[in-house]
Amino acid sequence: MKEVNPASRIALSSAVRTAVDILGFDKTLVEKLNFPDHLYEDRLEIKLDNGKNLKLPAWRAQYSNIRGPYKGGIRFHKDVSAEEVALLSALMAFKTALVNIPMGGGKGGVKVNAKNLSDSERERVARAYIRSFHEILGSKVDIPAPDISTDAQTMAWMMDEYSNIVGYVEPGVVSGKPQSLFGSRGRNNATSRGGKLVLDKLVTHLNIKKIPLTVAIQGAGNVGGWLAKLLDDDNKYKIVAISDSNGAIYNAKGLDVGDVLKYKRETGSVEYFEYAQTLTYSEMLELPVDVLVLAAIENQINDDNADNIRAKIILELANHPVTSRADAILDEKHITVIPDILANAGGVVVSYFEWVQNNTGFYWNENEVATNLERLMNEAVTQVLRSATEHDVNLRVASYIVALQRLKKAWELRGVIH
Repeated sequence: MKEVNPASRIALSSAVRTAVDILGFDKTLVEKLNFPDHLYEDRLEIKLDNGKNLKLPAWRAQYSNIRGPYKGGIRFHKDVSAEEVALLSALMAFKTALVNIPMGGGKGGVKVNAKNLSDSERERVARAYIRSFHEILGSKVDIPAPDISTDAQTMAWMMDEYSNIVGYVEPGVVSGKPQSLFGSRGRNNATSRGGKLVLDKLVTHLNIKKIPLTVAIQGAGNVGGWLAKLLDDDNKYKIVAISDSNGAIYNAKGLDVGDVLKYKRETGSVEYFEYAQTLTYSEMLELPVDVLVLAAIENQINDDNADNIRAKIILELANHPVTSRADAILDEKHITVIPDILANAGGVVVSYFEWVQNNTGFYWNENEVATNLERLMNEAVTQVLRSATEHDVNLRVASYIVALQRLKKAWELRGVIH
């Protein structure tokens, strides 16, 4: 492992730049935002099941520990790069600041097509990553978590490898572990539960009286599936459309979410569900619903379709599902976008709870996790709504204003800037 200089500045979004301008950051502060604190790289060497050796580029970016240890996922993906992990580490630092947890931002990646790996090969990659980067990780230094193509089992392997290296069990070195191995209750649906809390509070803030609100959900994986169940249990909402990677379904009278998810488990897809109409992806995104949930992949609303979006509220549970240019179009159409930095922050909040429990050795029950998640998410939404009103900006810019104000305050208090 070696530390390297970033090849270029982090490509911060227009919303971040707008927030910086509103706050009047000077050149010194702006320069701090453009680069991670550290960027490390290595080449992992693993043995495949067929006996051949494979060398894989790997990175870890660490962006601002001014408010606490670096925090962020590790992804196994064929397109991951140094530039990507640097940008995502910055976004994690903004997210942890927004929800006011004492952590910074981090992101790691291994350049590999995870779909081609067997379970044993995936374990070798996970353990090799820890062997390479263990010196810059630790429960008080940098705490990785699951991301694309990594999961609770991956975190268990990583925790075990790190513990073997340091010579003692260190549960808090990663989060997102299985509940039976130092994980936290409530982690499996934390992102979805946090998203619903934000949506509920916004609906109340907007004084929307209509019941039920119609909802279309793009993405029926862990996050989208859990949100569908949570909304289905609340009579304020009616799920009328759901999609997965194979197709989309729609029923204006409402879908039986339990039956849809059971059908998906049995067939591998929601497509062709008997009691619904099959739609294309674009048709589902453009439905005239009250709430459109984006819980799939990035760049789903872009220049090509932003003008056709008819939802009143968009909830971004995926990361960056709306491009910057599309965001401006939605703003002009007065569509309320609940940004990813706020909407999907429930995951990192409960990861923080897991870290707290690991460090104290005292584990919370489901109700304690849910109560504390609700408190932090509600406080974040309140701050964002106040910022949006004060500065007359949308929720995305308002979220970055809140996050950047907290980072700036920490830099000032620690004497990094004057």
